[in-house]
Amino acid sequence: MVNQGLRLTHWVTLCCVLLLAGCVQNPVTGARELGFIGTADEVAIGRQHYGPTQQMEGGEYVLEPGLSNYVADVTARLARMSDRELPYEIVVLNSSVPNAWALPGGKMAINRGLLLELDSEAELAAVLAHEIIHAAARHGARNIERGMLLEGAMLIAAMAAEDTSYLPFVVVGAQLGAALITQRYSRDAEREADLYGMELMHRAGYDPYAAVTLQETFVRLSEDRRSNWLSGLFASHPPSAERVENNRATAARLGSNGELGRENHQQAIADLRRRAPAFEAADAARTALARNDLPGAEAKILQAIELEPAEASFHGLLGELRLRQRRPKDAITAFDRAIERHAGYFGYWQGRGLAQLQLGQRTAARSDLERGAGLLPTAVAMNALGQLELAAGRQRQAREYLNLAAGAGGPAAEEARTTLVRLDLPTAPERFIASRSGLDERGRLIIEVSNRSPLTTGAIVVEVRLLQEDGRVAQRRVNVPGTLAANQSRRFQSGLTLPADTPAERVATRVISARVLD
Repeated sequence: MVNQGLRLTHWVTLCCVLLLAGCVQNPVTGARELGFIGTADEVAIGRQHYGPTQQMEGGEYVLEPGLSNYVADVTARLARMSDRELPYEIVVLNSSVPNAWALPGGKMAINRGLLLELDSEAELAAVLAHEIIHAAARHGARNIERGMLLEGAMLIAAMAAEDTSYLPFVVVGAQLGAALITQRYSRDAEREADLYGMELMHRAGYDPYAAVTLQETFVRLSEDRRSNWLSGLFASHPPSAERVENNRATAARLGSNGELGRENHQQAIADLRRRAPAFEAADAARTALARNDLPGAEAKILQAIELEPAEASFHGLLGELRLRQRRPKDAITAFDRAIERHAGYFGYWQGRGLAQLQLGQRTAARSDLERGAGLLPTAVAMNALGQLELAAGRQRQAREYLNLAAGAGGPAAEEARTTLVRLDLPTAPERFIASRSGLDERGRLIIEVSNRSPLTTGAIVVEVRLLQEDGRVAQRRVNVPGTLAANQSRRFQSGLTLPADTPAERVATRVISARVLD
């Protein structure tokens, strides 16, 4: 359903070109550097991962279109002065974590949490110019080229793109997008983004000293070790006193003759600041949910909704709580309200689908889970869809979903892996139960079996094959006594006796049948 465009042969060609790659000129610094990812590929990478990565980071903040327009206008003003023409685009994300990021090709985002921490439009311009330079100077692409990012992940993504089925690629794309925005830039890349970002904001008419005050604020916050900063901007853009001094020298060279725009910025974020208590209550509710404090979470969610009933995420959070409380009808009501306010976030569709599953409404559940997976496939959605397909007797489709879920982490992924074992162990037991053999001093054949699956198995049958001196192969079947728990091994007497000098290489064993018992 989602056509990702990049083809495996194209990526294989690119990887081969790496061995023969020559130098390219950096569009920002003018330096010659090794490179094999071209502009078209950078733009394609950014475009592919932009949507899923937004979803992973909280989804778009839609409550204040005027705020998004303000940030987009500042971005466009900077982009017009950029050394490199790219399809620059920015969204405001619905997250309290102070962060901003750029994908290759100019796709960028800034969290509402960071907007509240900035004092002026010039400081916003400093953040955005810094991210523009990361994209324009090929910092993300350079990390990929140097093999610093998820070895082989681009090739895996390209393989998935060969299949027109949208789910396999989006799962990989989402994972890779997260890696692209959480990568820690090198010190050289950060210096370049600071230096050329200040020159960019100066050309756009902003006061470059705002980049100095911005870094001073970041250093102070990093010393306070505020957790939301440490998990956000500082994770990939670590501040330092050195960066402050470098920025100060650059600002002195450029001169303080640009726009600060403090009043303009404070006016733009006024409504966001007014809504801050509601978002703080919602953040406290998430913390309570993580501690399994459901009463505490409910009190904070209801407080957030009372303060700002138009915010979709608060109703979505209430839906999550109702799911935890096993109140699926109330969960559906909450997710309905969230979807009415913002239909573009995967979590509301996924949550409503899970609530419908609790009520046995399989058709409606499948529709909502697919809708959510189209925005961001998760192990939860993939596993639920796999179980639905399995219940409907569509085993091939079930395996596709379950295999996707099994590659992730968490309880849903574990359930998917267990389900796949149940499906596959009866027909391919040797994949899960290993066997080996040896002779004791009397020539009696001892067999050891090891259950490598997460399930208890029984009715295990081992086939013993003996290559005789005349070249013929003799076969015997041996029943393994008892059952084997998960990850359990057992040695037993097979009941077969061979000449004591029989070479080990002439005896082979394999498990040919078994049953899952739990």
